[in-house]
Amino acid sequence: MERHSLEELLTGDDGASAAALTALRGGATYHVWDTTHPAEQHAGVFARRLRRMRLRGVEPLGLERMVRLLSEHGRPVRGGLIDSADQQWTFLIYFTEDGSTLVACARFQRWVEPSPL
Repeated sequence: MERHSLEELLTGDDGASAAALTALRGGATYHVWDTTHPAEQHAGVFARRLRRMRLRGVEPLGLERMVRLLSEHGRPVRGGLIDSADQQWTFLIYFTEDGSTLVACARFQRWVEPSPL
């Protein structure tokens, strides 16, 4: 997927996709997979991760919304990642099977362990 096409798809009205668009325009790297998987499968995995994150006091931007949208979508989705240029954030993005429409987006803070050197 071309960068400009991805930017056009990230024009949603939610905070996570707006932040992803800002990151992409700021030089973020990205990758969108060619394969698709059932949306319900992803919704189940991230519902469990959301519960565990909340137990630790972490609330990723858009994750609850992403779980809901994937659950409601009911068709296969194509996934992808955007990594911010400063390496502080990762955005998980899901599109319709043909890649023409954004289904959901969530932002996760990246944890980088300091080098012992």
